[in-house]
Amino acid sequence: MKNTRRTIHPREKNSNYEKVSFGDFTGAHRFQIMIDIVAVPTHQAHRLGLERVWLVSRVGSLSQARKSRFWVCIKWMVDCVEATGAGQIGTSAVGCCRALGSSLAGNLAFFSDYGQLVTILSIDGGGIKGIIPGILLTFLESKLQELDGEEARLADYFDVIAGTSTGGLVTTMLTAPDKNNNNRPLFAANKITEFYIKETPKIFPQPRHFLGGVMNLFGRVRGPKYDGKYLRTVVNELVGDLTLNQTLTNVVIPAFDIKILQPVIFNTNDAKVNALKNPKLADVCLATSAAPTFLPAHFFETKDEEANTTRTYNVIDGAVAVNNPTLAAISHINRQIAVHQIETARIKANDARRMLVLSLGTGLPKREEKYNATQASEWGALSWIFQLNSGSTPIIEFFTDASSDMVDFHVSTLFQSLKVDQNYLRIQDDSLTGDAASVDIATAENLEKLVKIGEELLKKSVSRVNLETGRYEVVEGEGTNEEALTEFAKLLHEERKLRLRS
Repeated sequence: MKNTRRTIHPREKNSNYEKVSFGDFTGAHRFQIMIDIVAVPTHQAHRLGLERVWLVSRVGSLSQARKSRFWVCIKWMVDCVEATGAGQIGTSAVGCCRALGSSLAGNLAFFSDYGQLVTILSIDGGGIKGIIPGILLTFLESKLQELDGEEARLADYFDVIAGTSTGGLVTTMLTAPDKNNNNRPLFAANKITEFYIKETPKIFPQPRHFLGGVMNLFGRVRGPKYDGKYLRTVVNELVGDLTLNQTLTNVVIPAFDIKILQPVIFNTNDAKVNALKNPKLADVCLATSAAPTFLPAHFFETKDEEANTTRTYNVIDGAVAVNNPTLAAISHINRQIAVHQIETARIKANDARRMLVLSLGTGLPKREEKYNATQASEWGALSWIFQLNSGSTPIIEFFTDASSDMVDFHVSTLFQSLKVDQNYLRIQDDSLTGDAASVDIATAENLEKLVKIGEELLKKSVSRVNLETGRYEVVEGEGTNEEALTEFAKLLHEERKLRLRS
C-alpha cells in the first residue's frame, strides 16, 4: 500500500493546511477525491494517521473551501471515523453528512462503494405548465415519505436535479436551503403547485377586457409582454442572497447568453470551485426564465474578489437551446467523471446502464395540430412571433417543443440500445389544447385545469417515444405513470439505503 505521509517543510509549520496529491493511503484507499472542495483540519487529520492533509479536487481558494458545507461535513466525518475505524472513511462520510441533512448526491455518495446508480431528475420548461411536473413530484415525494418518513425530500435522493425555465424555478425550490434550516430544502414538493397558483397570476397578469388585449399586442411589438418586476420580487424574497454553490444537491440549469451566442449551463459543481460561475440563485432563476417576447433579458455580473476579476452575463431563457435538460444533466455527470478521473467510481462515462433518470415534461399541444404549412407560408415576421387569434408565439413554441422532443428521442435511443429502457422514465402529456397549452394564461380557471391535467396524467399509461414515428405510444405491461413513479420511489429508496451503509 502506498504511503502518503511525508515530512513537513519548516516553512510550512505555521500554516494550517497544505496541498498534497491524494494517493492510496492505509485504510482509505477506496475513498477517492469525490467532492469539489473538502478540507481536513490538521488536528483532526492526525486521528486518521494523516499529517496536515488538505484534500482538494479541482483546487479552489481556501476562502472558497471554507464556504462549502462539505468543509463542515468532513469535520463530522472525521469524528465519526474514530468510532468506525479509518477503513470505513468513505461510508462514514456519507452517513455523517446525511445525519447533517446534506444531500451528498454527485459528491460523496456519487462514488460511494455501496451505491449502484447515478440518479437524475430533469424538468422541462413551460411557464405556468410547471404545475404538471409539480403534481408528479408531489406524488413521488409522498411515496418516498411513506418509505423513509415525513422528512424525506427529493434533494436527498437525486445526484443531479436539472431544470430549464420554469423547471429551473422548480429545481431551485427543491434544492435551495431553507433560511431557517440550512440542511433542508426551501420547498417540499407539495408546495410547488401552491406557489404556481398563488404567484403566476401576478407574474403573468391577464388583460381584463378586449382593449387591454389590443394594447398588449402593440406592447409586444415594442417590448416583452410582461415587465418581470413581480417575478424579480418573488424570486428575491424566496432565495435572497443564496448562491449557486449552496444548493443541497447538484443542479444543472441552462440559460443562453445572447452576447456570446452560447448556452450557459449553471451548475453547482462549477460554482463551488469558480467564483465567476457562482452567481446568486436569484440571478440564475431570472436568467433561465427570461423567455423572449414574454419576459426581459437578464443582465448580471459575478466577481472573484481574490483574483479581482468579473464576468458578465447577458442571458435569456435556456429553453431556446435546452428546453429538456435531461441530456445536459447526463453530459454533466460524464464531464464530472472525466474531469475528476475517478478510477473506483461505480459508473463510467456514458454508462446508461448505471443511470436512473426521471424526465418530466410540461405538456405539448401535438394532437391539436394547430399550425400547418398553408397558414405558415403566408406569415410575415409578426405572425411568426405572435398569433392574434390565439395569443400564441409560434416560433418560440417550435424551438422549445422541438428541443424537448429531440432530447427525448436521443435519450430514449441511448437507453433502448443498451436494453435498459426501464432506467429511463419520461412522463409527458402530448394532448394539451386551448389555454392549457399556453405558457402564460394564468387565469384561475386555466391553472385549475392544469392541476387536473397533472392528476389525470398520473392515471395514464406509461408511454415511450416511438423511434420510428417520434410519437408517444403506450408501453404494454408497464402500468400507469402513478405505478411507475411508485416503483421509481422504491428504487430511489433502495439506492439511498445502499449509500447509507456503514
